[in-house]
Amino acid sequence: MMDMMIVDTGCANLASVRFAFERLGVSAKISADPDALQQADRLVLPGVGTAQAGMAALIARGLDDMLLSYQRPLLGICLGMQLLYTRSREGDTNCLGRLEGEVEPLPDSDGPVPHMGWNTLSLVADDPLLAGLEQNSYVYFVHSYAARPDENALAITRYGMAFSAVVRRDNVYGCQFHPERSGKAGARILQNFLEISL
Repeated sequence: MMDMMIVDTGCANLASVRFAFERLGVSAKISADPDALQQADRLVLPGVGTAQAGMAALIARGLDDMLLSYQRPLLGICLGMQLLYTRSREGDTNCLGRLEGEVEPLPDSDGPVPHMGWNTLSLVADDPLLAGLEQNSYVYFVHSYAARPDENALAITRYGMAFSAVVRRDNVYGCQFHPERSGKAGARILQNFLEISL
């Protein structure tokens, strides 16, 4: 039985993430206990709101050190993905640094910011997280900041600029969109995350 856990950051819609895994037949526990989370087979780091508030919540709960040392599959969602980077220009916030690079504001050249709604994934690398996903699959975004594509990008989306929509570095994964709100494509990504070998 897989021990799947969701990090309780205090700034995320935890219920919708948990329900998404329940639809896949997996019971995911929500916890802010660093010791319990460290023992999990899989971790999801969700987040909504600002980078400053997100990092402050992680530090206040003693979760930053645990997330830095965690060596099993870890998936950051939306703000959770951004907090995995070295730094965010949102409030000049130092983040976890599991992914190198800086999160920056989206320009408003392609429409209003925040970027809210459905957009397509341009798949640029093969990875088990994207198994069975079709090119240009639609997923659901709500964000004002993003990281530019680099060698860790698995999928890219464009809105004002090209940005990393799915990333991976070693055991650390990130989705800038909300897979729990992205229909069949999002469910497939979450299922793939559950099946990644430890």
